[in-house]
Amino acid sequence: MFSFNIFGDIPRSFNKQYQCFSVAMLPGNEREDVEKGGKIIMPPSALDHLTQLNVAYPMLFKLTNRKINRVSHCGVLEFVADEGNVYLPRWMMHNLLLEEGDYIQVESHKLPVATFAKFQPQSPDFLDITNPKAVLENSLRNYACLTTGDVIAIFYNKKTYEVCVLETKPGPAVCIIECDMNVEFSAPVGYKEPKKPEKAHDEEMDQEMLMPEPRGFTPFTGEGNILDQNKKKKINQESSSSKKQNVAKVPYQRGIPDYNWNVGTLTFIRNNRSLPEKENKKPENDFSPFSGSGQSLRQSSKAN
Repeated sequence: MFSFNIFGDIPRSFNKQYQCFSVAMLPGNEREDVEKGGKIIMPPSALDHLTQLNVAYPMLFKLTNRKINRVSHCGVLEFVADEGNVYLPRWMMHNLLLEEGDYIQVESHKLPVATFAKFQPQSPDFLDITNPKAVLENSLRNYACLTTGDVIAIFYNKKTYEVCVLETKPGPAVCIIECDMNVEFSAPVGYKEPKKPEKAHDEEMDQEMLMPEPRGFTPFTGEGNILDQNKKKKINQESSSSKKQNVAKVPYQRGIPDYNWNVGTLTFIRNNRSLPEKENKKPENDFSPFSGSGQSLRQSSKAN
């Protein structure tokens, strides 16, 4: 007479085979929200069957192309498809290598909550995005799960970017609904790092080569003759050393230090150009105020 359900309803798996089509084949208006996400559209009979099986929420499904044993995972957006058909985003059909009208196995599946995911853009054009992490986060709001190896589509600024899922944790397929997931990016396919310019090896140069050439008049640079050759050699050596000391110093070029600077000395460079003398001549059109003469109608008696 009395029955007590102590263990509750045991959830059973949903496993059906459908004929798949791209979202563009869905009758009615164009569904961009399906193309920009990772969810599919299923028939109303699937919803009735799922409620009877007591499937856990959120509803996640495993999609299998049995011809090549290719697997992916997805969520469900609506139950408005024609009976016997399911509608998939175009990028998902590319991953599963499906053509219009092919059969696909749809099975309910439970996935762990994501903690980490690594992505690799399939083109260097992805680097043109100012904040790629924010764009990816905004796009993943339309996804229910991620599968390692899938190439998902990201739509930004009227352009489609393909991003491959390289790694997911804690498993090869994860649920990304209401989770805190760390994201990393790998270098895009075809990206080459710019080469750093090689530094030229500085050749060892004599310090005298860096000094500016002397300009102007240099006194006591003449030569003399002597009959004794030994004395002549000594005099030539002394004269060459004195020439170096008596060479007139010129202003050093910027960046070249003064190697002959002595501690405690300061040199002030002055401009010796004479300023033009001020001319005392007044300009021709010099205006002087209150210099005009006036006239009166009433003449004085002295003037008469």
